[in-house]
Amino acid sequence: MRTPSTPASDQWAAWTPEETAEYFGASGVRWWLSGGVALERWHGEPIREHANIDVSTLLPDVRALAAALPSHVSAWARMPEGLVPLADLPEDADIQKVDVHDDERGAWVLRINVEDGAPKAWVYRRDPRLMLPWDMAVLDVDGIPTGAPAVQLLWKALRPRPVDDLDKDAILPKLSDEERAWLETALLRIHPHSSWAIHVRSPFAPAKASWNRKRRS
Repeated sequence: MRTPSTPASDQWAAWTPEETAEYFGASGVRWWLSGGVALERWHGEPIREHANIDVSTLLPDVRALAAALPSHVSAWARMPEGLVPLADLPEDADIQKVDVHDDERGAWVLRINVEDGAPKAWVYRRDPRLMLPWDMAVLDVDGIPTGAPAVQLLWKALRPRPVDDLDKDAILPKLSDEERAWLETALLRIHPHSSWAIHVRSPFAPAKASWNRKRRS
């Protein structure tokens, strides 16, 4: 078996969602687009530039997903001690992120995030009290499993960056009333100190008091 050298470059040459689906479509395990690329795919039009691409899976499925990768790439777990080849870690390792490197091109192409779930429901890793049936947490968008937009925004809400604000401003108006209500409730319950939660909980700013407030023409 080839032993890859630890990649030294921070350069990204991200796969497209279609390339990612081509590799993982026959893996036989649960995976889905996540992060900003997932939001943009659901949105149906560009929101901003994306340097990388994320997918998510469950811990028991990480190695099977990595086994579906082509031979010219290598999978590296981001551990407290640094980058470690996924194949070198014990089965019970607490893996949270795996970055995939194209060794021929010398660039990173994909990030795999490890999330939690049960057979019938997605579970929010930061707070396991929050669950959603899989068919509500992961949607089929033109044949590619894609994280539901409200769920992706919740992940971004803990410490939103300027790019996360761009995503929120583009996605929020397109959410259904039910999706907005779910996101509001999750924010207040789990991330009440998020800057995004201020607009939900403030009764003194009527224009921003609630994302569910109907705009009047």
